[in-house]
Amino acid sequence: MQDIQSGPSDVALAIDRVGVKGLKAPLTVRDRARGEQHTVASVDLAVDLPAEFKGTHMSRFVEALGQWSGGLDFASCKRLLADLRERLQASSAHARFAFPYFVTRAAPVSGSVGPMHFDCLLDGELSGDKLVFTLRVEVPVMTVCPCSKAISLEGAHSQRALVRIACRSKSFFWIEELVEIAEAAGSSRVYSLLKREDEKFVTEASFANPCFVEDVVRAAAKRLAEDGRFTWFRVECESQESIHNHAAYASIQLPGPAGP
Repeated sequence: MQDIQSGPSDVALAIDRVGVKGLKAPLTVRDRARGEQHTVASVDLAVDLPAEFKGTHMSRFVEALGQWSGGLDFASCKRLLADLRERLQASSAHARFAFPYFVTRAAPVSGSVGPMHFDCLLDGELSGDKLVFTLRVEVPVMTVCPCSKAISLEGAHSQRALVRIACRSKSFFWIEELVEIAEAAGSSRVYSLLKREDEKFVTEASFANPCFVEDVVRAAAKRLAEDGRFTWFRVECESQESIHNHAAYASIQLPGPAGP
């Protein structure tokens, strides 16, 4: 049958990325407490397309993912990217995995246990001999406003904030490590299950540790910079303000503007 995709393009312009989005696939991720964790990912796959070709072969992306092992580690992702590049005769290949990662969390006083999930995003790109992986984790925390606390006779406004850490590294690290760095930067971590004694503890502990979004990103960035494993990172904090009709935001990116 005629291969329309491999024919000439009406407009001879190269395309940076072409592929498929929103594929669902089972995923196995390393878990610090249990060894491994099974979750489900939304997967985007793409390659570059030279100017002389009209289109890519979309079915080959689905075939490559279907024959992939489903283990999310450096070697496995590299094999998937190399397979995509070979199947589609491309010079670069990109894969993105968006998935929830679950951690069992015990309440601080009662010890009541409940699951917490953290939204993760892994980007992998193979271009020539260069292979780049970027992991992003989104972590909810609680923040108490230092200004509100300082000027109020009673209480202060507090809210949930989202800390996003995206990073690249030269050696292995656990997802849990990024979660812990983000949580330590806020006024308090948040929980899926709290009893009254736990709520009292969280409230008092957070009000003893007020912080702006600026404080959050600086604290997390300091930890990442001092770690030594991370070659690039970006820290963002978005505070879903409880007394304003807007969000407060701050970000730090090191070592510079290059990033995803």
